[in-house]
Amino acid sequence: MASGKFVHLHNHTEYSLLDGAQKISQLVRRAKELEMPAVAMTDHGNLFGAIKFYKEAKKEGVKPIIGCEAYLAPGTRFDKSPNQGPHARPYYHLILLAENIVGFKNLMKLASAAYTEGFYYRPRIDKELLRAHSSGLICMTACLSGEIPTHLRRDDPEGAARALDEYLAIFGAQNVYLEIQDQGSRRK
Repeated sequence: MASGKFVHLHNHTEYSLLDGAQKISQLVRRAKELEMPAVAMTDHGNLFGAIKFYKEAKKEGVKPIIGCEAYLAPGTRFDKSPNQGPHARPYYHLILLAENIVGFKNLMKLASAAYTEGFYYRPRIDKELLRAHSSGLICMTACLSGEIPTHLRRDDPEGAARALDEYLAIFGAQNVYLEIQDQGSRRK
């Protein structure tokens, strides 16, 4: 797709430890080859590559969108007890993109708090932190491990609707997007 109108907003780099296969330079170069005006970097739970990504994208003339695939605690970030039962989950995924400098600063606060306050298997945040630091951020519902997709996979549309309502209240209707991914399966 080389129309110049499509932009990838969910990408992992070598800074998504044990998950990212592409290097920042490859991501930016490929976005430029496909005539994408911008590209996002959303590594798992961190902003380790943000400065390198920003500089590389600027050098190549591609607008950098800095983000993070955050790990969201199902309750409070301070709860470190294991969840029990068949649907137990220590965290959900949530994509957060910095819309402006205020959003970038809030993203840094969230990423730091995830490590210093919420670490349990992964650096986690919670909805209390999201409410305090949502300004300037765009929220996407993430992959199949996101809260809304998880509810839908469990045949719980009411739970998905409640989660969506919470995100709308936190970020505002103009800053919440349902993410769609091709998972290569008709079922998904």
